[in-house]
Amino acid sequence: MPARTTEVRAKDTAAVTDQLGVLTEWLSGLTEQEFSTPTVLPGWDVRTLTGHLLLIAGGFADILDRALTDRRPVGRPLPAAILVTRYRRDVDDIAEATADRTGEKSQDQLLAELRAATQRLGRLLASPLLPATIQTPRGPGRLAEFVRTRVIDVVVHSDDLNRSLPERRPVAIGRQPLAISCRTLAELLAEQHPGKSVEVRVPPYAAVQCGIGPEGPSHTRGTPPNVVETDPVTFLRLATGRTTWAEARAAGRVSASGQRADLSEILPVLS
Repeated sequence: MPARTTEVRAKDTAAVTDQLGVLTEWLSGLTEQEFSTPTVLPGWDVRTLTGHLLLIAGGFADILDRALTDRRPVGRPLPAAILVTRYRRDVDDIAEATADRTGEKSQDQLLAELRAATQRLGRLLASPLLPATIQTPRGPGRLAEFVRTRVIDVVVHSDDLNRSLPERRPVAIGRQPLAISCRTLAELLAEQHPGKSVEVRVPPYAAVQCGIGPEGPSHTRGTPPNVVETDPVTFLRLATGRTTWAEARAAGRVSASGQRADLSEILPVLS
């Protein structure tokens, strides 16, 4: 697996703001009734999910603003593979912060704030003074890695909305945001479960090796003994807990060969 850059890449920051822009315009086309539709996320309607997108954009902008104002070191950064596991630990805090951002705001007010937050985030990400390490809500982390986790958030919520309103024209998920999401999730999976017993393939974006159970034979050439392959959207859903391994297998969305080609015990990567 190639070494991951620690630099904030323009294509990563563009993926966050561009996909947020696409989402905002899609949401602006919904009727008032559609905006109140329950989503596939338990307990959240479209309005609440819009408030969560505002939390993602506005919260990230606030983090960057503080980082640019207070230049003191935030401590040794934790690996992203650890930070993303804390979403599950902090699910109640995230729900509370989402409720605070959503409030009693109207559809127009939420979307106006989301547009403004996205623009602000884009301006801050363009600063030449950004630090390498920031204080994230889950602990100190590398900015470059945090940007890529924001891409995952925005992309998976685009898919959440598509599944919630299937009769609607789907939110367009850009090729670059989807590629960044799949590559990052695959890299995180490999970091959380190091080894070479299983190869996970998400063509055309990612292929990594990871360990499941006692380390067995691995291949450096040819076809490894245990291979899992799936499409990008299915992998996105598996890695973020939107679908289970059993559901994806039953639907024929995953091919798996070899005795250890079963990811059910090591998924999701984050949720």
